[in-house]
Amino acid sequence: MHRKRTASATALALALAVIPLTGMAGPPGATGPAGREATRDSPGAAGSGSAVSPTPQSVRSRSDRVTVTPSVTVVAAPKADAAALALVEKSLKEAGADRVVRAGRAPGGKQLTVYVDGTGAARTLRELGARGTDGLPAEGYALAVGEGRIALSGKDVTGTYYAAQSLRQLLPHRERPGAQVRGTVVRDWPATPLRGVIEGFYGTPWSHRARLDQLDFYGAHKMNLYVYSPKDDAYLREKWRDPYPAEQLTQIKELVDRARARHVEFTYALSPGLSVCYSSDADLKALTAKFQTLWDIGVRTFAVPLDDISYTDWNCAADKDTFGTGGGAAGTAQAHLLNRVNQEFIAKHPGAEPLQMVPTEYYDVKPSPYKKALATQLDGNVLVEWTGVGVIAPTMTVAQARQAREVFGHQILTWDNYPVNDYVTNRLLLGPFNGREKGLPEQLAGITANPMIQPAASKIALHTVADYAWNDRAYDARASWGAAIEELAGGDARTTRALRAFADANYSSSLNPQQAPELAAAIKEFGTSGDARRLDATLRGLQDAPAVLRDRLADRGFLDDGEPWLDATHAWGVAARTALRLIEATKAGDDAKAWQLRQRIPELVRSAKSFVYVDMTGKKIPVLVADGVLDTFVEDAVAAHDRALGITGRPKGSTDLSVYQDNAVSRMTDGDDATYFWSGAAPQAGSYVELDLHAERPLGTVTLAMAKTGSPDDYLQHGVLEYSSDHKNWQRLATFDGKAEVSVDPPAGTKARYLRARATQAQDNWLVVREFTVAGSDRTTAAGGPPAAEGSALRSAVDGDPATAYRAARAAHPGEALECTPDTPRTARSVTVLRPQGAPAGAAKVEVRTGGAWHTLGTLSGAYTRLAAGEGAIENVRLTWRAGSAAPEVNEVILH
Repeated sequence: MHRKRTASATALALALAVIPLTGMAGPPGATGPAGREATRDSPGAAGSGSAVSPTPQSVRSRSDRVTVTPSVTVVAAPKADAAALALVEKSLKEAGADRVVRAGRAPGGKQLTVYVDGTGAARTLRELGARGTDGLPAEGYALAVGEGRIALSGKDVTGTYYAAQSLRQLLPHRERPGAQVRGTVVRDWPATPLRGVIEGFYGTPWSHRARLDQLDFYGAHKMNLYVYSPKDDAYLREKWRDPYPAEQLTQIKELVDRARARHVEFTYALSPGLSVCYSSDADLKALTAKFQTLWDIGVRTFAVPLDDISYTDWNCAADKDTFGTGGGAAGTAQAHLLNRVNQEFIAKHPGAEPLQMVPTEYYDVKPSPYKKALATQLDGNVLVEWTGVGVIAPTMTVAQARQAREVFGHQILTWDNYPVNDYVTNRLLLGPFNGREKGLPEQLAGITANPMIQPAASKIALHTVADYAWNDRAYDARASWGAAIEELAGGDARTTRALRAFADANYSSSLNPQQAPELAAAIKEFGTSGDARRLDATLRGLQDAPAVLRDRLADRGFLDDGEPWLDATHAWGVAARTALRLIEATKAGDDAKAWQLRQRIPELVRSAKSFVYVDMTGKKIPVLVADGVLDTFVEDAVAAHDRALGITGRPKGSTDLSVYQDNAVSRMTDGDDATYFWSGAAPQAGSYVELDLHAERPLGTVTLAMAKTGSPDDYLQHGVLEYSSDHKNWQRLATFDGKAEVSVDPPAGTKARYLRARATQAQDNWLVVREFTVAGSDRTTAAGGPPAAEGSALRSAVDGDPATAYRAARAAHPGEALECTPDTPRTARSVTVLRPQGAPAGAAKVEVRTGGAWHTLGTLSGAYTRLAAGEGAIENVRLTWRAGSAAPEVNEVILH
């Protein structure tokens, strides 16, 4: 769905004609492998810290420096690119020059002279020891800085523009003249002809202003292609036959003009597949007429995507009569239509770029009748777009690209579905372009990336896409990611740190499976060193990052895009720092402080989870930030506190399945049958959901409640329940088939720490688990009063979960008591009573019964009360309330 500038149309068409299936030719005279120069001089090599991005194919430093003088002369060839000249002059002024003048030759004296194309640039390049543009492919360029001069020259006008972009990065930003610029020699060219972005996602479309801003960004990063394919533009899909309203066509023309000014080819992608009749002359005429209206406003590149449609159902009876049925018939029909468009429109419009198409089978390399029909019948100069192996391909290899070229029989332009997030709208995907093998661009006509719904937030990932597509051999994903962050932060150190922390917390995707790698490493290091101050500094940086960005980041669009994620980041930072303090208080044995902190955490977590992204339909979708890292850290801190109190707490759920939207695995252990875990994919053989009981204990009834209203078949169709004490050796508890509700009583005396439900066969349906629970034999029951308020229960005081609380419906009557009885008498060193912060002292007398007799241990002292239990096995614990006191509340009564 993407293509290149008109100025290089001839070069591209020639490239498509001569590129063999085994690889793309490099610049003539190249001596290194894969058509690249044999050496990469510092600092252009990967990781060398070059100031130019994308990293040039060849760049070396000179020993001298050039001074930006008050007056600078630009000597340009008569037909030098106007956009390149404007950029050179603007960059010189931003570097401190007071006056930039154009002249036919260099003036005398010591003032800086800049040569742009022509004989002056060629001569200066030679004198500065730089090779010129001979032998470079389209868009290549040469640039040299030294001896009081700067020279830049492009293989074509776009190459000159890219040379100007590189010079822009080499020059400093100064308010006055006198800056020193290091002598540098660059010879550069792209690894693949086409590099760009396809606005092809579902969901809230980009604004017109955002699209203009994106085109500026692409030009600055040497991306030469933008494909206009927003799914919400009805005139591209449902109303593809209808002409555009004048106002909308005017906006598209403005995009076309901006793209041309930035040396970006605007590609118009019309998607008729929902209703087209492939054999219809009328539909062909409607399609080419639509293209003509776009041609008239300057579009020179066209695409016909035929993705996300059915090819088993024809839109007209004539197609069935003409082509037959099945995948091969669909391929034949599509080739028939596209060939007519290619021959009757593209070929008859001089200057048009090669036609592009997206096949219906765009996501694999498996031979099929459909692909065979395209390979054998589609005109050879049509570009075929391909997403890799999978709609969202975690990796993409040279071998796969070769297979794609072979099976489709055409040059391949990748439609890479990264960083697109329309399938995970609860996430920002701010990690780098990853998992793409070096050497891949040589196998391709080009690389295009499908961005996020959030345009400005897409810039971090798109920066890395541009780096890879231009020079994959030098590409380092982490280094490129860091450079993208620094650029977006404007080079400001504090803003860069804040943006890096935020991007790290929104890092993971199919291409980057590890979430928040830097934060996760800091938490892991804390687990080893115990240095709480160091981790707190990291968490404080994360907590404060949103405020820093809102105060200092120049790209306000990024702040608009990331608003709910910024809010959630701050809230999770507060929750995590509170959890860290809980860990430290627990370690120090400061029980009262630990309980005070523990009580704050549920509300902090609720706040962190409360922020939502509102999609174009008005649906509110809770956002995720550093999920699996921050939430796990908080959960682990609470679990450690539970262990210190002597309780196991609520079991912790886990799974190897992806999660659909916000239906987290924790929902299957929250005690609420109305909430549920919902997988984001169908279970395969071996897929599982699991419970960690935190400690080995006797097992009571195990219950697995799956499926839900509206998804009655979303359960493990064939599975097994298993248990383990060490997470290595698993014992079978029961098998089940075709049952959404499973309940099993383990043999008496069965003990375990872990339980899991594992699929024994692959299935098509996803998995819903409403509740996964296990009863224990060492239970404590509660009785007495006052009666519980609505929504509460007496048992909450002894359920092993301090996050739940028994709340009385009224004040206590004289002699009224809450009595807690373990299943069997239990020896304990202490009795602990946890109550809400601010609970009054003296509200109840604490008694235990041992040997059939009651003994008073003391009175409640506040939110946290711990009393020595005395001798003997405890048969009961009783809290006898003081008459007239406020309605009692108890989070937990613990024997430990």
